[in-house]
Amino acid sequence: MKLIVGLGNPGEQYARTPHNLGFMAVDSLADRLGAEWKADRKFQALVAKVLRKGQTLWLMKPQTYMNRSGESVGPFLKYYGATGADVIVLSDDADLPPGRIRVRPSGSAGGHNGLRSIIEALGTQVFARIRLGVGRAQEPRQAMVDFVLHRFSPEEAETAAKTAALGADAALCCLDSGVSEAQNRYNAAQSND
Repeated sequence: MKLIVGLGNPGEQYARTPHNLGFMAVDSLADRLGAEWKADRKFQALVAKVLRKGQTLWLMKPQTYMNRSGESVGPFLKYYGATGADVIVLSDDADLPPGRIRVRPSGSAGGHNGLRSIIEALGTQVFARIRLGVGRAQEPRQAMVDFVLHRFSPEEAETAAKTAALGADAALCCLDSGVSEAQNRYNAAQSND
Protein backbone atom coordinates (compact mmCIF):
# COMPACT_ATOMS: atom_id res chain seq x y z
CA MET A 1 0.00 0.00 0.00
CA LYS A 2 1.21 3.47 -0.94
CA LEU A 3 -0.41 6.81 -0.12
CA ILE A 4 0.08 10.01 -2.09
CA VAL A 5 -1.20 13.07 -0.22
CA GLY A 6 -1.80 16.46 -1.77
CA LEU A 7 -1.98 19.34 0.68
CA GLY A 8 -4.39 22.24 0.42
CA ASN A 9 -7.48 23.82 1.92
CA PRO A 10 -11.04 22.69 1.16
CA GLY A 11 -13.63 25.09 -0.19
CA GLU A 12 -14.14 27.23 -3.25
CA GLN A 13 -12.53 30.29 -1.66
CA TYR A 14 -9.18 28.43 -1.59
CA ALA A 15 -9.40 26.79 -5.00
CA ARG A 16 -6.98 28.13 -7.62
CA THR A 17 -4.55 29.55 -5.05
CA PRO A 18 -0.85 28.77 -4.58
CA HIS A 19 -1.51 27.01 -1.26
CA ASN A 20 -3.64 24.40 -3.06
CA LEU A 21 -0.99 23.28 -5.53
CA GLY A 22 -0.74 19.93 -3.69
CA PHE A 23 -4.47 19.34 -4.30
CA MET A 24 -3.94 20.21 -7.97
CA ALA A 25 -1.12 17.67 -8.27
CA VAL A 26 -3.14 14.77 -6.81
CA ASP A 27 -6.10 15.80 -8.96
CA SER A 28 -3.77 15.48 -11.94
CA LEU A 29 -2.79 11.99 -10.75
CA ALA A 30 -6.42 10.99 -10.20
CA ASP A 31 -7.30 12.08 -13.74
CA ARG A 32 -4.42 10.09 -15.25
CA LEU A 33 -5.19 6.97 -13.24
CA GLY A 34 -8.97 7.12 -13.67
CA ALA A 35 -9.44 7.37 -9.90
CA GLU A 36 -12.65 8.74 -8.40
CA TRP A 37 -12.66 10.88 -5.24
CA LYS A 38 -14.90 9.82 -2.37
CA ALA A 39 -15.48 11.59 0.92
CA ASP A 40 -14.28 9.56 3.90
CA ARG A 41 -15.57 10.99 7.18
CA LYS A 42 -13.45 8.68 9.31
CA PHE A 43 -10.26 10.23 7.93
CA GLN A 44 -11.69 13.71 7.24
CA ALA A 45 -10.45 13.48 3.66
CA LEU A 46 -11.28 12.92 0.05
CA VAL A 47 -9.69 9.62 -0.96
CA ALA A 48 -9.32 7.68 -4.18
CA LYS A 49 -8.13 4.08 -4.47
CA VAL A 50 -6.60 2.49 -7.55
CA LEU A 51 -4.79 -0.73 -8.31
CA ARG A 52 -1.58 0.16 -10.14
CA LYS A 53 1.05 -2.34 -11.23
CA GLY A 54 -0.35 -4.88 -8.77
CA GLN A 55 -0.17 -2.49 -5.83
CA THR A 56 -2.91 -0.60 -4.00
CA LEU A 57 -2.38 3.13 -4.38
CA TRP A 58 -4.37 5.62 -2.35
CA LEU A 59 -4.65 9.31 -3.15
CA MET A 60 -5.71 11.74 -0.43
CA LYS A 61 -6.78 15.36 -0.07
CA PRO A 62 -7.18 16.12 3.66
CA GLN A 63 -10.26 18.24 4.35
CA THR A 64 -9.03 19.41 7.75
CA TYR A 65 -7.42 22.59 6.40
CA MET A 66 -3.71 22.82 5.78
CA ASN A 67 -2.52 23.31 9.36
CA ARG A 68 -4.21 20.10 10.53
CA SER A 69 -3.35 17.79 7.61
CA GLY A 70 -1.78 15.25 9.98
CA GLU A 71 -5.22 14.61 11.50
CA SER A 72 -6.13 12.85 8.24
CA VAL A 73 -2.80 11.27 7.33
CA GLY A 74 -1.86 9.86 10.77
CA PRO A 75 -5.09 7.92 11.41
CA PHE A 76 -5.19 6.66 7.80
CA LEU A 77 -1.70 5.15 8.06
CA LYS A 78 -2.43 3.66 11.47
CA TYR A 79 -5.65 2.08 10.20
CA TYR A 80 -3.88 0.45 7.24
CA GLY A 81 -0.76 -0.52 9.22
CA ALA A 82 1.44 1.71 7.07
CA THR A 83 4.33 4.05 7.96
CA GLY A 84 5.97 7.21 6.69
CA ALA A 85 7.93 5.04 4.24
CA ASP A 86 4.62 4.40 2.44
CA VAL A 87 3.80 8.09 1.95
CA ILE A 88 4.56 10.76 -0.63
CA VAL A 89 3.35 14.28 0.21
CA LEU A 90 2.91 17.03 -2.40
CA SER A 91 2.87 20.60 -1.08
CA ASP A 92 3.42 24.16 -2.22
CA ASP A 93 6.78 25.83 -1.52
CA ALA A 94 7.29 29.60 -1.54
CA ASP A 95 11.08 29.17 -1.47
CA LEU A 96 11.07 27.60 -4.94
CA PRO A 97 10.37 29.67 -8.05
CA PRO A 98 7.11 28.96 -9.90
CA GLY A 99 7.50 25.94 -12.13
CA ARG A 100 10.28 24.29 -10.08
CA ILE A 101 9.85 21.22 -7.92
CA ARG A 102 12.06 19.53 -5.36
CA VAL A 103 11.87 15.87 -4.35
CA ARG A 104 13.21 14.86 -0.93
CA PRO A 105 13.22 11.54 0.93
CA SER A 106 12.77 13.27 4.31
CA GLY A 107 13.43 16.55 6.09
CA SER A 108 12.00 19.24 8.29
CA ALA A 109 8.76 21.10 7.72
CA GLY A 110 10.73 24.07 6.37
CA GLY A 111 8.14 26.46 7.77
CA HIS A 112 5.23 24.67 6.03
CA ASN A 113 2.41 24.12 8.52
CA GLY A 114 0.86 21.22 6.59
CA LEU A 115 4.14 19.31 6.62
CA ARG A 116 4.63 20.20 10.29
CA SER A 117 1.22 18.72 11.13
CA ILE A 118 2.06 15.48 9.29
CA ILE A 119 5.46 15.22 11.00
CA GLU A 120 3.76 15.64 14.39
CA ALA A 121 1.07 13.06 13.55
CA LEU A 122 3.56 10.47 12.28
CA GLY A 123 6.27 11.17 14.86
CA THR A 124 8.88 11.18 12.09
CA GLN A 125 10.28 13.39 9.34
CA VAL A 126 11.04 10.31 7.24
CA PHE A 127 8.52 10.41 4.41
CA ALA A 128 8.99 11.47 0.81
CA ARG A 129 7.85 14.92 -0.13
CA ILE A 130 7.58 16.78 -3.39
CA ARG A 131 7.66 20.53 -2.98
CA LEU A 132 5.96 22.50 -5.75
CA GLY A 133 7.31 25.98 -6.38
CA VAL A 134 4.97 28.95 -6.10
CA GLY A 135 7.61 31.66 -5.55
CA ARG A 136 7.23 34.61 -3.25
CA ALA A 137 5.15 37.75 -3.51
CA GLN A 138 6.52 40.35 -5.93
CA GLU A 139 5.26 43.09 -3.63
CA PRO A 140 7.67 43.11 -0.64
CA ARG A 141 5.01 44.23 1.84
CA GLN A 142 2.54 41.47 0.93
CA ALA A 143 2.23 39.03 3.83
CA MET A 144 3.03 35.40 3.02
CA VAL A 145 -0.47 34.26 4.00
CA ASP A 146 -2.02 36.77 1.60
CA PHE A 147 0.30 35.63 -1.17
CA VAL A 148 -0.32 31.88 -0.85
CA LEU A 149 -4.08 32.45 -0.65
CA HIS A 150 -4.42 34.87 -3.59
CA ARG A 151 -6.27 33.71 -6.72
CA PHE A 152 -4.06 32.79 -9.65
CA SER A 153 -3.95 35.15 -12.61
CA PRO A 154 -4.46 33.36 -15.95
CA GLU A 155 -0.68 33.24 -16.49
CA GLU A 156 -0.05 31.96 -12.95
CA ALA A 157 -2.81 29.34 -13.41
CA GLU A 158 -1.08 28.00 -16.53
CA THR A 159 2.27 27.71 -14.72
CA ALA A 160 0.56 26.13 -11.70
CA ALA A 161 -1.13 23.48 -13.86
CA LYS A 162 2.21 22.59 -15.45
CA THR A 163 3.89 22.49 -12.04
CA ALA A 164 1.14 20.23 -10.67
CA ALA A 165 1.57 17.89 -13.67
CA LEU A 166 5.34 17.82 -13.13
CA GLY A 167 4.75 16.98 -9.45
CA ALA A 168 2.42 14.15 -10.49
CA ASP A 169 5.14 12.84 -12.84
CA ALA A 170 7.66 12.95 -9.99
CA ALA A 171 5.29 11.09 -7.65
CA LEU A 172 4.88 8.28 -10.18
CA CYS A 173 8.65 8.18 -10.64
CA CYS A 174 9.06 7.83 -6.86
CA LEU A 175 6.70 4.85 -6.94
CA ASP A 176 8.25 3.18 -9.97
CA SER A 177 11.96 3.98 -9.66
CA GLY A 178 12.49 5.31 -6.13
CA VAL A 179 13.00 8.71 -4.58
CA SER A 180 16.68 8.95 -5.60
CA GLU A 181 15.82 8.54 -9.26
CA ALA A 182 13.00 11.07 -8.93
CA GLN A 183 15.47 13.52 -7.38
CA ASN A 184 17.88 13.01 -10.28
CA ARG A 185 15.17 13.51 -12.87
CA TYR A 186 13.07 16.27 -11.38
CA ASN A 187 15.06 18.46 -8.99
CA ALA A 188 16.67 20.32 -11.89
CA ALA A 189 13.53 20.26 -14.06
CA GLN A 190 11.16 23.15 -14.53
CA SER A 191 7.59 22.88 -15.75
CA ASN A 192 8.25 25.18 -18.70
CA ASP A 193 11.48 23.37 -19.77
